[in-house]
Formats: sequence, structure tokens, C-alpha cells
Amino acid sequence: MTLHILLGKITIMEVTTKHLYIVCDPDILDGEPIIKGTRTTVRAVVENWRLGLSPEEIVIHLPHLTLAQVFDALSYYSDHQKEIVALIEENKIPQNLVHSSVR
Repeated sequence: MTLHILLGKITIMEVTTKHLYIVCDPDILDGEPIIKGTRTTVRAVVENWRLGLSPEEIVIHLPHLTLAQVFDALSYYSDHQKEIVALIEENKIPQNLVHSSVR
């Protein structure tokens, strides 16, 4: 956990996890697990993987990530499947808002 002291107040800026590249920062995307140093969520990596992309293909589509970061995101998902699946469900676009040509 990284703490910052500002005007006598202690604020938590970043919560580390057991995963080297994954952090949760309450100031970024409401604390959703992200790749450290980015705003890329574990959820985004997992959604690409669930669509059939290999980790090697994911880094082509998300070139700011390393292969190690992608594998760590998938490892985090493996350890926290309920949490990530819930986030995927919460962030789905409702069918009535999806244009019929892409359904």
C-alpha cells in the first residue's frame, strides 16, 4: 500500500495486491483492479482473452502492456473470478443500446 501525507491527512493512493503488476487505486476507476501505471483494467484484458485472443495477441491490441502484465492480469482473474465476472456484468452495454448491425 502506498500512503501519501497531505496537509496532515493520510490518504491511500494505491493498494498493491499479491500480483506484481496489479493495483487498486480508489482514485482510478473507483478502485477497480488495473495494470499498474495504466488505466487498463484487468477486466479489459480478461474480456479480450474470453473473446479468444491469446496473451500474445492481447499485447498487439493493447501495445502499452507487456506480455508479463497480461499474464499477471489473467492470473489475478484466476484468483478473483467472481469479482472480475461481476465487473464484466456491471459494465455490459444493455442490448437495447446495441445497434442491430452489431448484435
